[in-house]
Formats: sequence, C-alpha cells, structure tokens
Amino acid sequence: MAHAAPTAPGRHHHRRTTDTAHHPSTSVYARPLLAGLVYGVWAAFIQRQTGPVDAGNVFYGILCGVIFAGIMFALARIGPRLPRELHAAAYGVFLGVAAGYLHSLTNGSVLRSVAVGLAVGAGVGLAAFYRYYTHEA
Repeated sequence: MAHAAPTAPGRHHHRRTTDTAHHPSTSVYARPLLAGLVYGVWAAFIQRQTGPVDAGNVFYGILCGVIFAGIMFALARIGPRLPRELHAAAYGVFLGVAAGYLHSLTNGSVLRSVAVGLAVGAGVGLAAFYRYYTHEA
C-alpha cells in the first residue's frame, strides 16, 4: 500500500505564471466588447438597408453595441452567483431578445421576429443549462 507522505507546511513552491488564461479580468472585458462590436456592426448594417453609410448609422451601431456589451458584461459578473436554472434562463432571454431585435430590423413581421427570438432564446437557454449542469463546481 503506497500512500502519499505528508509534506511540511512551508515546502510548497508556488510558481507564478504570466499566462492570461487564469486572469478573469482579460476575458471579462474582452468577450463583451468583441460581442458588442459584432452586434453593433451587424445592427448598423441591417438598419442601413443598402443605403449609404451616414453618421446616423454609425451612431446607431455604436449605441446597439454598447448596450449589448453592457448587458453581457453585467450577466458575466452577476450570472455565476445565480442558480444554474436562472443563470441559463438569463442568457436565453438576453440572446433571444437580441436576435429577435436584429430580425425586427429587417422589416419582417412582428410574429416572425418573436418566433426567431423564442427559438434562439430556447436554444441558448437549453445549451447554457446543459453546460452549467454538467460543469458544476
């Protein structure tokens, strides 16, 4: 029978790393900013409707991107403190509303925008719940 021998309390050598994968501050800001940038450009592109790019389109894209990034940042900060069901539902609702809004910019029917939002929200909510359920800490 082999057992690990106990070690003295002061003998552990902790290695300092400069890897940014373990620093949450990098991904906490980078992911929402990148997603907000993509969402803002996408919203401005749809809202432009093949017309020329003007200051209104640029402002609209920046506004949509900032709002999207702000909500995503808030969910990333507050979400881990929520129960897994509520955490998954929050992401599902957020991305369902975001997708439904983007679809509403295409001048489609309101019912189709709601259907797209519900489908995306349900899919994201289920996928998030599965991820949180299987990766419990």
